[in-house]
Amino acid sequence: MTPTAPDPGRAATATPRGATYRTRGWRAPEATRSNALHAGAWWLWALGLATAASRTTNPLLLGLIVGVAGYVVAARRTDAPWARSYGAFVKLGLFVIGLRLLFSLLLGSPIPGSHTLFTLPELPLPAWAQGIRLGGRVTAEQLVFAFYDGAKLAALLICVGAANALANPARLLKSLPAALYEVGVAVVVAMTFAPNMVADVVRLRAARRLRGRPTGGVRAVLQIGLPVLEGALERSVALAASMDARGYGRTARVPATVRHTTNVLTLGGLLGMCAGTYGLLAAEGAAYGLPVLIAGLVLALAGLRLGGRRSVRTRYRPDRWGPRSWLVAGSGAAVAALLIRAASLDPEGLRPGVVPLVAPGLPLWPAAVVLIGLLPAWVAPVPVPAPAPVPVPTPPEASQ
Repeated sequence: MTPTAPDPGRAATATPRGATYRTRGWRAPEATRSNALHAGAWWLWALGLATAASRTTNPLLLGLIVGVAGYVVAARRTDAPWARSYGAFVKLGLFVIGLRLLFSLLLGSPIPGSHTLFTLPELPLPAWAQGIRLGGRVTAEQLVFAFYDGAKLAALLICVGAANALANPARLLKSLPAALYEVGVAVVVAMTFAPNMVADVVRLRAARRLRGRPTGGVRAVLQIGLPVLEGALERSVALAASMDARGYGRTARVPATVRHTTNVLTLGGLLGMCAGTYGLLAAEGAAYGLPVLIAGLVLALAGLRLGGRRSVRTRYRPDRWGPRSWLVAGSGAAVAALLIRAASLDPEGLRPGVVPLVAPGLPLWPAAVVLIGLLPAWVAPVPVPAPAPVPVPTPPEASQ
């Protein structure tokens, strides 16, 4: 039997077994179906960053949070259609900042300022519109305050966009409790509409560019908009047909006492959570706020558990919450908790003032806390890129 000659290309890239173990022991494994990260972990991580962004108006910290989210998305997103929506959320955040500045220019601001930049023509308003003005004096303080406010909202949107780009919405739907399945389907359909629309716009613009047609301007937008809406309608019809074929909305028969108990537990739990949250936010209700919140959460979970009996849905190969999922979700929770603590210890560093107008500084230990959010870039499994399409050779007679 003739021995097979070794492949020189493979031999050049091959490494000894010991070297492979030493170099890859500290690296995250490639993502497979068995070790894929739980979709809920990505959302908890992103919500932790969003909570941290809501506690500060410092543009340096907000930029650091956005940079952390962007780095993790660039390192761990896949080639799926929903993973391409992160850029759209970044553009939406920039649009929010510009819109907030425009409103501050036109409608004014209650922030007093002494550094007048320019004065716009002011329109007189009737007596019933007291407190509102159109135009007038524009100060540097009011523009800086509007920029801080818009940057905070933009950071929240970008964090949500990071979760939308990293978490598989279909797998997130599988992880919801059975009682929330119908609501989860509606949320997942709504979340996947924007990524699919962005993918359609990119595909149509590329097709127009290949045909030598312009991709910018009002006319091009109108010509692209009709195919995009048509594709969205076709996906909606196909989704409705597939849901109807799978028996969507079908429920099991349960006794009336179980239904009434489920309603009482769920409603009581939601009311308890609202009362507990109000107690935590109010200055005089902090003593009973946390116990009422915990009791309401327990009642709501019991109601959801009991309400799951009406669902006849089964789960095939459910996602498991492994150690890597705990690390990813814990990193976001740690950033949120530590930055909330920092907001109470150093309020001036996290919320720089605009009167008098001073340059914001970068608080060191809150900035170090935000860097904890980079942990998923090394812990989460590495996504495997989709294989490139193999070109089909053209027969000689066809080229002639």
